[in-house]
Amino acid sequence: MRILVTGGAGFIGSNFVEYMMKKHPSYSMTVFDALTYASNPDTVKRFMKNRNFKFIKGDILDMPRVEKAIKGHDWVVHFAAETHVDRSILGPAAFIETNIKGTFNLLEASRKAGVKKFLQISTDEVYGSVARGRSRESDPLDPTSPYSASKTSADLLAISYHKTFSLPVLITRSSNNFGPRQHPEKFIPLFITNAIELKSLPLYGDGKNVRNWIYVEDNCAGIDTVLHKGVPGEIYNIGGDTEEANLKVAKCILESFCVRESLIKHVKDRLAHDRRYALDSSKLKKLGWKPANTFEQGLALTIKWYANNTNWWLRLKEGAFREYYRKNYRGRP
Repeated sequence: MRILVTGGAGFIGSNFVEYMMKKHPSYSMTVFDALTYASNPDTVKRFMKNRNFKFIKGDILDMPRVEKAIKGHDWVVHFAAETHVDRSILGPAAFIETNIKGTFNLLEASRKAGVKKFLQISTDEVYGSVARGRSRESDPLDPTSPYSASKTSADLLAISYHKTFSLPVLITRSSNNFGPRQHPEKFIPLFITNAIELKSLPLYGDGKNVRNWIYVEDNCAGIDTVLHKGVPGEIYNIGGDTEEANLKVAKCILESFCVRESLIKHVKDRLAHDRRYALDSSKLKKLGWKPANTFEQGLALTIKWYANNTNWWLRLKEGAFREYYRKNYRGRP
């Protein structure tokens, strides 16, 4: 099996490649990645030791490059995207370009190349805030941020290629991932690294926004299940079994370092901040998947990784990150 993974040097993408190389060592894995700020070249270097791994540097907005990369591959797993909600509020244009136009390029190139499976990696944020119950795959879509709107658009475009051109498209929508190699702009790694540095933890609003957390390796196992057992044209939710409020997660992180809770600094809430996400994953569980890690187990593994890999994230929190951090949290009393 020859698999092209877009965005395979990023957080979930790199964990997926690592998972697949261990689970299916005979598969050929090609990563196509532009190596933006959210990617890490060191991760790619580690993979290069595997004889079944290949790396292509390229942007999904570059159609000729995309067409060339896809040729000869059986499956395309599409992770590449702009993903941070806060950045989509500060500058929506890049999200529209990459997440919609980039997805179109991949779908069109896959159609022409006769790809056997195209997996669109999506998010629970397309459903919007859920007051009660859990989101099912058939529920209406109600995105609230430029990020979630761009992912919703990409999902609908992918489904249209299945319906119109019979491209064998599958979609996974996962809940909030966390784990090793996640960029420190995101909630859990930001709070872990700030706690290590004894810096304040900027918590939006009252901190009672609830997320349906899933350890990244469990998401990768779910994606693997969909690839091998999923039905083209179908959507599969991949959600963790735990729902936790951001405030509780922040306190758990501080407690693990024996650091005072006064480091938590409540700041002005994010615009259109969804109150709660929750996924119904029963459709995927019927295919034999279930998360292997509890939230507590996954958080302990994540904290340990960041504590043992300070050089990895310290570099990412310099330069351009400091400017982003200043812009995002400036004027949030």
